[in-house]
Amino acid sequence: MLSGFEALDPLTLALILVAGFAAGWVDAVVGGGGLIQLPALLAVPGIAPVQALATNKMGSVFGTTTSAVTYARRVRPDLRTAIPMALVALAGAFGGAAVATVLPGRMFKPIILAAIIAVALFTALKPQMGQYTQLRLKGRRHLAAACGLGLAIGFYDGLIGPGTGSFLVIALVSGMGYAFLEASAKAKIVNMATNIGAIVLFAVFAPGGTLLWGLGLALGAANMCGGYLGARMAVARGNTFIRWVFLAVVAALAVKLGIDVWNENFA
Repeated sequence: MLSGFEALDPLTLALILVAGFAAGWVDAVVGGGGLIQLPALLAVPGIAPVQALATNKMGSVFGTTTSAVTYARRVRPDLRTAIPMALVALAGAFGGAAVATVLPGRMFKPIILAAIIAVALFTALKPQMGQYTQLRLKGRRHLAAACGLGLAIGFYDGLIGPGTGSFLVIALVSGMGYAFLEASAKAKIVNMATNIGAIVLFAVFAPGGTLLWGLGLALGAANMCGGYLGARMAVARGNTFIRWVFLAVVAALAVKLGIDVWNENFA
């Protein structure tokens, strides 16, 4: 069992912990913290991509759990929707991880890139969207739609991963009609479930040494601090603040996916 500290100097460790804190903050507000945390882990000398992915999930689960609990106490999201959505997303994450072993995730990136650009433009051009909760569906149709979104985004999380929290917020705001604050609260509960599912998969099925336990726990502590601060700030500042952070993170995600698509198809 590797701790992850074997090839780390103090400066690199400090930078990773700062990245973990920032990722926890971004994840708590709108999701997408993996865009910060995963590249920082990939910069560790000698780390394999699968080790970075597993350790990233291990750190993230602490942050998403902390922010989910903070939101649950302060926003009190409707758990009758959030919990079934989280359970279905967990099943989707298992399915996505299974498919990831045989199907290259790069097939989906151009479609995801087009979708996220469209949603970002729609959000930017409609400043009132997400300011108030105006649900588009009620009753069983609402629950069925939420579970369908949870299944699809959970599958994506297992298959590819980065940006899952942002996609959850996108779906809950533009697809379901939630305000940004309520959407962020529900997204954290769902994302917590998919992160736990990923950790279970890595722990049970991945070869020994995939999870860097020491580094993952240190990253988790930094992620918890960032997640707690981010959730409190989002609750205090409300929907307008979350909307602007959302647009910034979605723009960063679009750039990241665009670079990936270019490198994989034209470079």
